[in-house]
Amino acid sequence: MIRSRVGVSLIFFINGLTYANWISRLPRLQEQYDMDNGLLGIVLLAHAIGALIAMPVAGWLIVKNGSRKVTRMSAILFVLLTPFIPMMPNVYALGFWYLLIGGTVGVMDVAMNAQAVLVEQGMNKPIMSSFHAVFSGGMMLGAGAGALFTYWGIDLFPNLVSIGLISMPLLVWSILQLIPDDVDQTAEAEEPSFRLPDRSLLGVGLIAFCCMLGEGAMADWSTNYLENIAFAKEAIAPLGLAGFSTAMMIGRVFGDWARQYFGDPLLLVISSLIALFGIGITVAWISIPVVIFGLFLVGLGLATIVPVAYSVAGNTPGLAPGLGISMVTTIGYSGFLFGPPIIGFIADWQTLRIAFVFVLVLFGLMTLLSLRNRKKQAALQS
Repeated sequence: MIRSRVGVSLIFFINGLTYANWISRLPRLQEQYDMDNGLLGIVLLAHAIGALIAMPVAGWLIVKNGSRKVTRMSAILFVLLTPFIPMMPNVYALGFWYLLIGGTVGVMDVAMNAQAVLVEQGMNKPIMSSFHAVFSGGMMLGAGAGALFTYWGIDLFPNLVSIGLISMPLLVWSILQLIPDDVDQTAEAEEPSFRLPDRSLLGVGLIAFCCMLGEGAMADWSTNYLENIAFAKEAIAPLGLAGFSTAMMIGRVFGDWARQYFGDPLLLVISSLIALFGIGITVAWISIPVVIFGLFLVGLGLATIVPVAYSVAGNTPGLAPGLGISMVTTIGYSGFLFGPPIIGFIADWQTLRIAFVFVLVLFGLMTLLSLRNRKKQAALQS
């Protein structure tokens, strides 16, 4: 089980590392294809649509084939497709390529989290946050690598190819460590491949939606925010994403301990309040150090929310882990993926600072939902 845990962790790491490298260099991509914020938002929307379509399909694929096979194929495709982002001949082809990558990421996210639930069940203790901590570590290193490649004047294609060459050997070893979970297809034949979430999963999904919209917005727009709103230098701007990812990693390293100490309902409230304060100072005080610190607090606050949601979904009685996770990710990930293009549209209409106020409002809603969830859980236990 230890080798499986390491293998699944490495897949989470590769996901974060690869993703952060192209996200941290969005200003360069925007410059290369001569896109304003609105057009960039449309391109990111293609990524969102691909993932959102793929997530329910991922649940079906996992039921029929097992999460091991689905994780293998989607992870390999993700690493192979990403380096070609800056090689598209025009913005239309770029949008189509993002649609493909989004679909691959959507399947990969559900499948690798289903594998993480299997490891968690095998070890019989809460460890979901540790996998997401490794993802954030990959994001942190990816953002730092993006800043270094920018500083060295290396263009996006060799940047992404280098990351792919580093990732592929690790990925090959990792997929050999995955847990087999092939199912008896005749036994599952009468089971629907995808069902709408029941009421308990819907509540968790809405909290995940607000959290992941903010996470996607910070991941995709924090570099632009520092560069265009706080007027940070080009090589400094990615440090906001690095700070955000570092905090996510720290929060998730201690997330499993926090779940045991505070309990999931109270932890959701505390996390929401920290994220709300962080985005508040980010939009209220335009100073490079303060913005980076605010992004750090946002990352710290959001760190444990998604692992809690995935663990609850993956351990729902009567549902296979892949199905439960596909339900919550379809709700939550729609925020993660549609958030960045929404931010782009608002930024083009008003300013990127006003767009971040929209995130602040959603974090306020997330806090209210978390308080309501805590009250509901307390009532059930009394």
